[in-house]
Amino acid sequence: GPKHETLYDFWRMVWQEHCSSVVMITKLVERRAVKCYKYWPDDSDMYGDIKIILAKTEVLAEYTVRTFTLERVSPLRGYSARHEVKQFHFTSWPEHGVPYHATGLLAFIRRVKSSTPADAGPVVVHCSVGAGRTGCYIVLDVMLDMAECEGVVDIYNCVKTLCSRRINMIQTEEQYVFIHDAILEACLCGDTAIPVCDFKPTYKEMIRIDPQNNSSQLREEFQTLNSVTPHLDVEECSISLLPRNREKNRSMDVLPPDRCLPFLVSVEGDSNNYINAALTDSYRHSAAFIVTLHPLQNTITDFWRLVYDYGCTSVVMLNQLNQSNSAWPCLQYWPDHGIQRYGPMQVEFVSRSGDEDIATRLFRVQNITRVQEGHLLVRHFQYLRWSAYRDVPDSKRSFLNLLGQVQKWQAESGEGRTIAHCLNGGGRSGTFCTCFMILEMTESQNLVDVFFAVKTLRNYKPNMVETLEQYRFCYEVAMEYLD
Repeated sequence: GPKHETLYDFWRMVWQEHCSSVVMITKLVERRAVKCYKYWPDDSDMYGDIKIILAKTEVLAEYTVRTFTLERVSPLRGYSARHEVKQFHFTSWPEHGVPYHATGLLAFIRRVKSSTPADAGPVVVHCSVGAGRTGCYIVLDVMLDMAECEGVVDIYNCVKTLCSRRINMIQTEEQYVFIHDAILEACLCGDTAIPVCDFKPTYKEMIRIDPQNNSSQLREEFQTLNSVTPHLDVEECSISLLPRNREKNRSMDVLPPDRCLPFLVSVEGDSNNYINAALTDSYRHSAAFIVTLHPLQNTITDFWRLVYDYGCTSVVMLNQLNQSNSAWPCLQYWPDHGIQRYGPMQVEFVSRSGDEDIATRLFRVQNITRVQEGHLLVRHFQYLRWSAYRDVPDSKRSFLNLLGQVQKWQAESGEGRTIAHCLNGGGRSGTFCTCFMILEMTESQNLVDVFFAVKTLRNYKPNMVETLEQYRFCYEVAMEYLD
């Protein structure tokens, strides 16, 4: 990564080699250490005789794309030439080790490939020292091309050749294993993104039943998804399995992994900070969703602590209230009027509106032990068109209406987090989050990639979108939305 004294050299190289794409795989600061100097302007700036203008910034959950216009200054003729460069900044490589999964990095590599013009110069790839992460990226890029062109991969010889050109390009065994895992995922899953303009005929072909095997491409894609969904070990869910937390889980079959838990900050009684929930990305925002189960009798206070601690401005309820079922009771956890106390949390009912599809309530939530922090406005969306024993909602149009209302409120309330909950924080909540991500994709990329959305969510919680019917429903919501 460029240092302050090499900024001009860096941009001279980009100009000289006619590079159109710069891939950055480090944050500017990691673990309080500067990893790379910020070598681009927030607006425009001169680097020697090269003027760099930031034309556009697109921020997504796992990476950011910045578009720059480069102008080379000639003393005789003014600005003699212009050149466009895109910087693809991958922001979700962890500070230790390698990414937990390759799904996002593979999508990132495909984005770089599809955005780089055929006549462009070489792609610039850098991390902090130009080894390790940079090497992983280059090996994956080369092997994806090799797999597509020749139907084989040769990771060992690719790494060997790379390391002969530059030392330590693959620094650890962990990185070497990650490359294999990533290539395996890429080969098993393929590229599942569908351009919006091709979606209708592609989906029609996907649901066509092949008379020879009585199956469809959609069914086979869902089976592939199940085969690449990670299975959580007991060690990965150690916090959920602690004796003091067991009674806070509705079922011991579906537990959130430790790495995704949103630990509660506000203090209550014994100050237990566990809740059965998982932080997950949307397409545009990191940790945009919190997926959880309908509050139990003994976790209602924890639920409101979660809402407040994580700035959740939307709560989406996808199951029905059911107080008669003693095994799986779903009790009302909000006040219908006035003010209700839940431990340190004060929830004030403000208003109610709605129709036959969605009941919408507005609450003012405050931590009475930290009054100086002010209150949080929370809109509660109770979706009424998902019958108790059905895999999918009764109506695609009403579900799109729900998604639209949540999106609108999120934009109005400053893009706070969204809590989605159902009975077990799985199938229904996963379906909602998937459809939300699909809407984001179509708006920002003109693409529909249901497989990628569900795979991303399952990397956090394996029970997201549980059935083929729910998976197909996500495609049909995309179709309805595009129509």
